[in-house]
Amino acid sequence: MNVFPYSSDNKRYHTLNYYNKNRYGKRVMKAVIDAGFTCPNADGTKGTGGCIYCRGGSGYFTSRYSDNIYEDVKKQLQAEKERISAKHPDCLITAYFQANTNTYAPIDILERAYNAALDCKVSAISIGTRADCLPDEVVELLKRVAAKTDLTVELGLQTIHDRTAQLINRCYSYAEFLVGYNKLKAAGIRTCLHIINGLPGESYDDMLSTAKEVGRLSPEAVKIHLLHINKGTALEKMYLEGKYVPMEKEDYINIVTDQLLYIPPETVIERLTGDGDRRYLVAPLWSRDKISVLGGIDKRMAEKDIWQGKAL
Repeated sequence: MNVFPYSSDNKRYHTLNYYNKNRYGKRVMKAVIDAGFTCPNADGTKGTGGCIYCRGGSGYFTSRYSDNIYEDVKKQLQAEKERISAKHPDCLITAYFQANTNTYAPIDILERAYNAALDCKVSAISIGTRADCLPDEVVELLKRVAAKTDLTVELGLQTIHDRTAQLINRCYSYAEFLVGYNKLKAAGIRTCLHIINGLPGESYDDMLSTAKEVGRLSPEAVKIHLLHINKGTALEKMYLEGKYVPMEKEDYINIVTDQLLYIPPETVIERLTGDGDRRYLVAPLWSRDKISVLGGIDKRMAEKDIWQGKAL
């Protein structure tokens, strides 16, 4: 018998695999799309340079967005579907607008990009964006998309602490985040919040308080990331100058297991650590062994006899 109700494999947290199998009856894979969008803290609207850990998106395109974005998105999505199907022929596909801020463009451009994904008959769409890039007309567009397919909007919160937000060049406050988040909730749109552990200057208590606040907000899903240092970023410069020390593996395992205590059990944990691109990863190198990290979290939770939401 499982200790945790939202599990079929003795996991003590609500995995994305469990959610997908219960909703769709089979495996679901994400097809990553770069629609050529930028960010307001990169193009000078709010700031320049982007967040200190950002390499500028996944880089399919070099322009802001194509004149024929509908065909560009369809072409990318078809290529991704072929790649995924070669290894997992029976799985379903989620179109994932991942790179940069995917609600930050004229409304007609956004509509064409989303329609391209809808026309490719995917099982769901995920749209990564910022909470300060959700004007009312965009939220209305997202509602129309959600009426046609399973939609998740992914918001990069990272931290609730404004002092950290300023340091990482996020260029919006937690109060501004809440405005955008509450718009999505009022519109009935499934929302996934991203948080990052190991941000410069943050203590265990800082990271735990972010998780507690996320738990209070009760989003449909959460992604927990480790801060990676990548080549060519402002964070790499801080690291090389001795101004930033990355997290140790045991410290990361400890904070994640404690954070999960305060996340409602119904919330899907879509990620417990990020996948750093080996071509650019500078540190921490232990993060390359993702299986060991996830296994360490499972072991620690079993040893402490805890599970997601136990502290609520």
